[in-house]
Amino acid sequence: MSRTARMASAVALTVLGLTTASLIFAGSASAADDPNSSISVNLPGLTGQGGPSSSIVLLLGLTVLSIAPALLLMTTSFTKIIVVLSLTRNALGLQGVPPNQVLAGLALFLSLFIMGPVLSAINSTALQPYLNGTMSFSQAFDTGKMPLEKFMLANTRPEELALMVKVSNEPAPATPEDVSLTTLVPAFILSELRAAFIIGFVIFVPFLIIDMVVSAGLMSVGMMMLPPVLVSLPFKLLLFVLVNGWALIISALVKSYV
Repeated sequence: MSRTARMASAVALTVLGLTTASLIFAGSASAADDPNSSISVNLPGLTGQGGPSSSIVLLLGLTVLSIAPALLLMTTSFTKIIVVLSLTRNALGLQGVPPNQVLAGLALFLSLFIMGPVLSAINSTALQPYLNGTMSFSQAFDTGKMPLEKFMLANTRPEELALMVKVSNEPAPATPEDVSLTTLVPAFILSELRAAFIIGFVIFVPFLIIDMVVSAGLMSVGMMMLPPVLVSLPFKLLLFVLVNGWALIISALVKSYV
């Protein structure tokens, strides 16, 4: 583990320890006047009465930050988008252009654009009622996952869903909506990877043809020592720009979601 990672872990543990200590102090403050009373730890805010306390909000924030990368990769459109963009860069023969940071940023904002209605539904039906104190945490979780499950079900192939139900050794659900979240998420990821590879294959074909034509042309004129990739790269870039490749790829990605 690097020094920066160790420092970040130490800071996170310190914050968590201070938060826990504050909760214990809050629970035991009421017992300070009675020496015979026992010390109890109160966790206000989880009952949905009066809204969550600042300590609970801090704990939830740390938890969300720790699992945010996994949620982003597994339950949104990020996986398909980043795979398609990476395959496009490889098809062009470019190793570091665009940089990984640019591809990840583009994939992130496209994911936010595609997931906008789902995130708005989660915010209005679960997050805001919980923060206002009108809904408990368990109720907010059950309500908030419904739009996300609906999105994943709409974009998951029945074959992948049946595969995950089969390997999980669970009883066959009556309807796809009855599938558990732990079974739906890997089925959704498999569907996303399959769709991304299909789009990548379609992108690779024209560039492969250009490489073959350039290689055959160089061999016919006896220039076998000249790397075909060096000659075909300008033609592939020209073709990609002429057909407005980025717009076509982004349009195909956005339209691939229901």
